[in-house]
Amino acid sequence: MAVSNNDGRRGLGVLLRDLAEGGATLVRQEVQLAKLELAGMVRNVGLGTVFFAVGAILALLGLLAFLAGLILLVGDQWLPRDLYWLAALILMVLTGGLAAWLAKRGMSLLSPSQLAPEQTVATLKEDKEWLKHRLTSGATSS
Repeated sequence: MAVSNNDGRRGLGVLLRDLAEGGATLVRQEVQLAKLELAGMVRNVGLGTVFFAVGAILALLGLLAFLAGLILLVGDQWLPRDLYWLAALILMVLTGGLAAWLAKRGMSLLSPSQLAPEQTVATLKEDKEWLKHRLTSGATSS
């Protein structure tokens, strides 16, 4: 940085050049941070989706076997003959309620607010304040 001999004050050209260089560097760093954050989010979403799908398929198969056994148990133990359909209906309502709750919870975790690049947003706010400070105080002091 060049400093002129006028009481430690820098010229307007030097200040503008420093501001442009600092701004360009800042923008490059912000883009790099955003790329890193987005790559991490995409990787996590991909892995989470695969794990969720495999787990859901296995859980569904297990749940179907369990429910079939439960229907037979309820039909044999607590209901009169030929009312297996009632046992199936009762269990369908219970598992449907549980499925709806789980789906709602899963959708809230995948909402856009959960996937926002928080660090990038925070550093952009800091950069805005830094730039304001440089523009207001940099022209009058070294």
